[in-house]
Amino acid sequence: MRARVWVHVALVLIALIWLVPVVALLISSFRRPQEVLQSGWWEAFSPPYAFTIRNYIEVIGSDGLGQAFLNSLTITIPVTLLTTLVGAVAGYAFARWRFRGREVVFAVILVLLSVPLQLTLVPVLRVFTELGIVGSFEAIWVAHVGYSLPFAVYLMRSFFAGLPDSLFDAAAVDGASELRTFLSLGLPLAVPALAAVAVFVFMNVWNDLLVALIYLGGGRDVAPLTVVVGGLVNSRGEGWQTLTAAAFILMIVPMVVFFALQRYFVRGLLAGAVK
Repeated sequence: MRARVWVHVALVLIALIWLVPVVALLISSFRRPQEVLQSGWWEAFSPPYAFTIRNYIEVIGSDGLGQAFLNSLTITIPVTLLTTLVGAVAGYAFARWRFRGREVVFAVILVLLSVPLQLTLVPVLRVFTELGIVGSFEAIWVAHVGYSLPFAVYLMRSFFAGLPDSLFDAAAVDGASELRTFLSLGLPLAVPALAAVAVFVFMNVWNDLLVALIYLGGGRDVAPLTVVVGGLVNSRGEGWQTLTAAAFILMIVPMVVFFALQRYFVRGLLAGAVK
């Protein structure tokens, strides 16, 4: 019992350590420029209180964060949906179907998990250049789906492989087709794993900077939040109050998604670990 208490105390301390920078960022984003430069964020709660939303209005209105926010959603949502769907179908096939070369193909997918993303940038960029899609949403969609699929397939395969065979045997005896079994039995049971894949892919794509810079370039009409906020560091290096507002806008969406689905995220990651 005492050991569990100390474990919980350690977890609370770690959570607080991680939470302090987030709170500091949030408070600083509502402070005026002179206050940010002259005092620490913890002094914001001392009289006189002077909070403002002008930093957010300035950043969203003049620095194009509104369009960048829409661009990030345009990039992240289709990639998340497509990766989750394809990963679920492929994971089910690897777990429940018996076909020649199944183990070899799955081994190749596992190997792809260890390939550094940086090794693929130049060859993929050449292919996209030949296709004429560099600087478009299509390029970033294809790239992110390709980079995310190995993990999605691996996780979904582990989940479906951990389900009892008797469930699928009963469905087959009742005359259900493979498609009906997958849609009516497999997918409802796989909600935790689907949520884990969706959260992982969403956060990875939303927070991506490197892939967006390589395949989208510097076009403001398609640039996501990470690229625009990164540019603000150069143009507003001394405007800490606006940078904090921009940074918090960037991080608020993945935080909401993670905390809303964290229960399924943990269950999904543990799925298939024990049978």
